[in-house]
Amino acid sequence: MNTKRTTLFLLAFQFLLSTICLAKTKDKAEPETITIPIGGNGWVNENATAKIKNDGIANWSAASDVITIYFRTEAAGTAEFALKLSVPEGKSKISLTAEGTTLVKEVGNLGSAVVKIGSINIKNPGYVKVELKGLSKTGGVFAEISDLLVSGTDILKGAAYVKNNEGNYFYWGHRGPSVHLGYKIPAEAENNTEWFYNEIQVPVGEDKQGTYFMSNGFSGGYFGMQVNSPTERRVLFSIWSPFSTDDPKSIPDSMKVVLLKKGSTTKTGEFGNEGSGGQSYMLYPWKAGKSYAFLIRAQPDMAKKTTTYTAYFKDLEKGNWQLVASFDRPKSGEYLKGLHSFLENFNPSTGDQSRKANYKNQWAIDSEGNWHEVTAATFTADNTARENYRKDYAGGTEGSSFFLKNCGFFNDFTPIRTPLQRKASGKEHPEIDFKKLP
Repeated sequence: MNTKRTTLFLLAFQFLLSTICLAKTKDKAEPETITIPIGGNGWVNENATAKIKNDGIANWSAASDVITIYFRTEAAGTAEFALKLSVPEGKSKISLTAEGTTLVKEVGNLGSAVVKIGSINIKNPGYVKVELKGLSKTGGVFAEISDLLVSGTDILKGAAYVKNNEGNYFYWGHRGPSVHLGYKIPAEAENNTEWFYNEIQVPVGEDKQGTYFMSNGFSGGYFGMQVNSPTERRVLFSIWSPFSTDDPKSIPDSMKVVLLKKGSTTKTGEFGNEGSGGQSYMLYPWKAGKSYAFLIRAQPDMAKKTTTYTAYFKDLEKGNWQLVASFDRPKSGEYLKGLHSFLENFNPSTGDQSRKANYKNQWAIDSEGNWHEVTAATFTADNTARENYRKDYAGGTEGSSFFLKNCGFFNDFTPIRTPLQRKASGKEHPEIDFKKLP
């Protein structure tokens, strides 16, 4: 054996291995960069001159404007921040604040370009709030900004933010994730639930504008209460037509939902844009911190394959049931199926504000009049959550209540499809004289 040649071969092999390892180490150390579109992840303060459009920030002219951008990380570490921006005229001085650190940058006379702002230490995994402010300018606006770029090593894997506008996700991302409770009906009533009873209590401060606190959802419709404006609140009951369309005018007569009766203060009509059907609502000044009861009935006609759905609402402090409405739905003929509750925000401008509701005292009453307490549910969320665009969603139990929470960019999320089990109420079922209902 040639000892010299063997030694040279071993040295060459060791050098090759060290080169490969060094290359791998360098590859591993390469920072990752995420590009966060302002159009889907940016917010402005109330009465701001700046506007968030699909292509970013426009008309940013007032020093009082604050542009806020949110993204979520799954690890702590140092992040480099940059902005893709242009300054149409003159020069501007802007600031970027995150994690208690403020960076100041002077920019000017740029076409669209990526401008490095500086580095900030992200202390903990979770949502990062980035604020942009204009400090001075010689032109008409501080800047036009399309994207926030964040770079870092091992801190951005699995980062959550609205990545693009495919499927109109800038709109859905601003609305925030919708969250649901899918109730597990006891086996004795699973196939013949004629009535479903539920209560909602919205904690004080969680009744944000644009929220639908849906109590009694089922395969044919939904029933709950809304915050429609600073002065208007509704109790809403809707039934979908079996004809698939977003235009109620296109529904054939044989597929239309027919109003049978309604309460004295109930307004009725049709709805569209998310399927179509019959809609009814009462203007009602419900209040956070108080509890309200919702009762839905399904009366199937197996021969005609129709179902009559009737909804009743009760202010538990006042004690009287109110009829909301009763609709006949064609192509049905079944008892209540797919019973669920949900919490959603339908106002994109308020999706940065949290909302929460407690759902309690659920009961299914079968066609023989037997009451069955419902204590199990499964937590789920919509596509905005499943696509990892937003992770400010949660559901769980607090004593004998379920709860749902969404929006506001909080950190503690609940994994989708988590099974939930609340404590039984330990009380007799609510007393309802069904024969005296209006």
